Order: sequence, then C-alpha cells, then structure tokens
Amino acid sequence: MEFKYSEENQKKLDEIVSHYPHKKAGTMAALWLAQEQNGWISGEVMEEISAQLEVTLEEILGVITFYTMYNKNPMGKFHLQVCTNVSCMLRGGYQIYDHVKNKLGIGNMQVTDDKLFSLEEVECMGSCGTAPMIAVNEDYYENINIEDVEKILESLKNKN
Repeated sequence: MEFKYSEENQKKLDEIVSHYPHKKAGTMAALWLAQEQNGWISGEVMEEISAQLEVTLEEILGVITFYTMYNKNPMGKFHLQVCTNVSCMLRGGYQIYDHVKNKLGIGNMQVTDDKLFSLEEVECMGSCGTAPMIAVNEDYYENINIEDVEKILESLKNKN
C-alpha cells in the first residue's frame, strides 16, 4: 500500500523543511508526521520520505532504528511504554512492567488481539525524579504504582 502525506501534513512538512539549508535535516520531523498519520513507519513510509527529502533508505532506517520513538511495527491504539531504567527500576518499574504484561497477556513490542493495547519496555524517558513512570501514547504518568496502573488501564478501556 502506497503512503502519501495528507494534504495538511504535506504542508506541515514543507514548512518544516523550508527552515533548513538541506532537506535531510527534516528527517525526524518527517518521520514523526508520517507515524502520526500512518501509525507506524512502514517500508512505504520510508520510501516516501526518502524521495521527498532526497536521502537514502539506509539513512532513514538509521534514524528509525536509533530512536525508540519510531514504531517499526503497527502498535495498539494505546501504546504503553514502561520505563525500567535505574530510577524507575529502583522504585518498582519492573513490577509495573510485569503487572501490565500479565494483565494484558502480551510481551514486549506485542499487541493485544483486539489491537487496543501494545506494550514496550523502555529505557530512560526523562522522569527520574518522578519515577516510576509510564507513557500512554504521548501522555506521561509519573509517581505511579500498580493501583494507579489499574485505573489507567480501566480508563483506557472505557475510552474505546
């Protein structure tokens, strides 16, 4: 399936790229816009960005494999990222990760059968002073415990 930016996103990308002396500098923004539109970075997305920004597919792949913010596979409607780095680990990050994993019946980078949830164990998300934390899509939840996670999961199910 071919990927093309929506008219609105194409305008956004053109505006972003216009601020740089070289199109390549807009790679991360191009990827982010495409992921918002497509849900993940497919081969077709990479081909479109490569053509528009005049960069190689290898350069695009280098960016998406380095940064964890880009999904290389389709994710659930609610993508849960649980931090297990040092601060979060010391304050229960692994217990929270294991709880979510068991509750949803999925492992790292897997999606529930209903496509509602996906789970990812992540390194630092910059919330060390308010650990432990999880992110649901772009929303951060800090200083959480298992009871908080239960409430978050229940509220997400009700949003569906």
